[in-house]
Amino acid sequence: MYDNITLEKGLYNISGKSFTEALADLDADENYAGTELEGLDAFERQLKRFDIRVSGANSDRVEKFFRTTQSAILFPEFVRRCIKAGMDGASVLPYITAATTYTDGVDYRGLLITKNGTDDAVAAGAELPVTSVKSAAEAVAVSKYGRQVQAVYEVIRNQRLDLFAVILKSVGAQISFAVNNAAATALYTDAASVETAAAAVTYADLASFWASMSGHNMTAMLVSPAFMANILALDEMKDCSGDLGNGVVTTPYGVKLVKCSGMSDDYAIGVDAGSALETVFGSDIVVDSDKLISSQIDCIAFSISVGFTKIYADAVKVLKLKQ
Repeated sequence: MYDNITLEKGLYNISGKSFTEALADLDADENYAGTELEGLDAFERQLKRFDIRVSGANSDRVEKFFRTTQSAILFPEFVRRCIKAGMDGASVLPYITAATTYTDGVDYRGLLITKNGTDDAVAAGAELPVTSVKSAAEAVAVSKYGRQVQAVYEVIRNQRLDLFAVILKSVGAQISFAVNNAAATALYTDAASVETAAAAVTYADLASFWASMSGHNMTAMLVSPAFMANILALDEMKDCSGDLGNGVVTTPYGVKLVKCSGMSDDYAIGVDAGSALETVFGSDIVVDSDKLISSQIDCIAFSISVGFTKIYADAVKVLKLKQ
């Protein structure tokens, strides 16, 4: 059972497995079906074991993790989960990524896909149109994005875990903003573009832009906060639905407007999320677990390695404001 598991640092170093996955090998989730612990994963069961409350008005202090040598093993995973929650909450990748790939290299060679011929009916004996799949001529870099929090243990030990989690989630969001901008840049580079008729965007511009992506279905549009505000101010958008708190609004014609804070105010990027972008991860979130377990903390560093490559070039299009 979960309260008899021996926790050790080596659980963070099992190749191909996260800490929680390694822990689940020792304490399988299916053992708790029909019990009060059903729905908790292996890490959450360990929090319960050591009575560590990480959220709510009665959340414990950071030092609670360090009451025993075994409970200290859980602290890096708590930190990683907070960072990931912040990243996930701020990420635009779910709205624009068609495929996700993992690599051990520092660069990645994607695919170059070209379509020849037409989609018309083929006469008997005639040659079929060809879709060509080749390795891309150039590899894309898998770049590292990260931050560090300067926080010695003596400073943070008496802080409530829910407050510390807010700080970590904010740092995760900052990392995601940088990753979002890199994704937007990859989509924008060499993409076909159209220009609005005037210096300000109109609803007719948006509808025409959506209709201009022949051969693909535009599902999302990346925009800067200012560009998004201009769109939302249009009369035709007053009854649109969405989640403004998370920066996503659905237009009347079904395209999701997705706020991307680092983008230029001069253009929007239309994307077919089912065929436009491949997101390549060189690593998951990396946290220095040894320092965190020992509480010999002078700073907490986090990083993630990621790169981007376009799958179908014509699944991306740019709407530029007339200058």
